[in-house]
Amino acid sequence: MACGAAGAAPLPLWEAGIGLGAVSTPAYPASADRSSRALVLPFIIYRGEVIRSDQGGIGARVLHSDVYELDVGFAASLPARSDDVAARQGMPNLGPLGEFGPRLRVNLGNPTPASRLRLDLPVRTVIEVRGGLHKRGWVTEPRLIWETRDATGQWTFDAHVAAAFGDRSINDYFYGVSTQYATAARPTYAADAGLILTRIGASTSYKVSEDVRVFAYTRYENYSASANKASPLYLKSSGTSAGIGLLWTLGRSSTPAAR
Repeated sequence: MACGAAGAAPLPLWEAGIGLGAVSTPAYPASADRSSRALVLPFIIYRGEVIRSDQGGIGARVLHSDVYELDVGFAASLPARSDDVAARQGMPNLGPLGEFGPRLRVNLGNPTPASRLRLDLPVRTVIEVRGGLHKRGWVTEPRLIWETRDATGQWTFDAHVAAAFGDRSINDYFYGVSTQYATAARPTYAADAGLILTRIGASTSYKVSEDVRVFAYTRYENYSASANKASPLYLKSSGTSAGIGLLWTLGRSSTPAAR
């Protein structure tokens, strides 16, 4: 987390190690089925003056001050196999999605010396990574975030509220049904641009030792105002996601991070 109490030790320029975790999430927004996975992945955190990689994503910081920051970043989401999703039987799988684009982050204030209120305004193109790279549309997700940590940095917590919007292309990726995949129970449907979901969420982490940190997150999503409630693939008005994990740092820089 970027915020911290006055006098807290500076963070290292980079950290690298292994992350272990388990996540469970709806297969896609408004799906009646879930996608659950256990993951073991390498991680690297880099807090450079321009290039940065942390829990907020990977990106290049273009402009920044005490009030605002403009970066160009990346994010990703996990795939879902249509064979595991009843409503999508016989349809193409939903592949891994990567997002790329600019994000404006505005510091709205510091309610306490150890906390910060921030507004994130990203606009990103969505790329599916399955049998090559395929553009799937555009998304934006304005997000209001409150984050805090204790004076030592041992414990961190953040909470957010957000709303995600997509253009016609990305909404059709989730909710569209073309003629070749239509059935008696799944008629053809062409999606509209607009709201995908609203979301509230929270995450926390605890530093067990110098090299081990555990974390957990939970999110509640509401789809009742979705622009595509008429889709035969829209099956639930709400959903939840959760995850737990552990980060084991194997190495870190002795050089402190950029501000």
